[in-house]
Amino acid sequence: MPREPVPALWTSARVSHGYVADYKPFSFVDGEGVRCSLYVSGCLFQCEGCYNRAAWSFRLGEKYSVSIEDQVMRDLAHDSVQGLSLLGGEPFVNTEVCLSVARRLRREFGHTKDVWCWSGYTFEQLIADDSDKRALLELVDVLIDGPYLEAERDLTLPFRGSANQRVVDVPASLAAKEAVPWHARRVSHVQA
Repeated sequence: MPREPVPALWTSARVSHGYVADYKPFSFVDGEGVRCSLYVSGCLFQCEGCYNRAAWSFRLGEKYSVSIEDQVMRDLAHDSVQGLSLLGGEPFVNTEVCLSVARRLRREFGHTKDVWCWSGYTFEQLIADDSDKRALLELVDVLIDGPYLEAERDLTLPFRGSANQRVVDVPASLAAKEAVPWHARRVSHVQA
């Protein structure tokens, strides 16, 4: 069973060291379309069966820097890239890193690129927070929420590993003040 979040204690300022475990440009597995995937270091949920246990450490990889952020922006500029994926570790306890890159994405690309984020927190926990967690949530388009539960493992589900996790349309959910499911884009192909 994952650890229960303690929002007052689980803050970026208190636990994060600002490290990035990995960066994978042009990924096809971390969301819809071609993605730039940034894996932040550090997670306190420590879910049993976690696919990325190494990223529980807050000092895995390298310190986040302007040069990493610049590379992410260069890669996002490719026409084939749909957006940025924030994974970990836990993005919502590494908000300094995630806010920096997500805010820059919005400045440089507006909403022409989307932001997907995976979190052990639920949408309800994040919307109730009035700190940096809420600020990051407001920059995200799609949230895969909830801790990974080994007992509910289901590898047939798109973008998530256990049945309790949801794929949430964040802008629609913020407007409705409740979690609204995300639905894949329907692209129509017109023949000339």
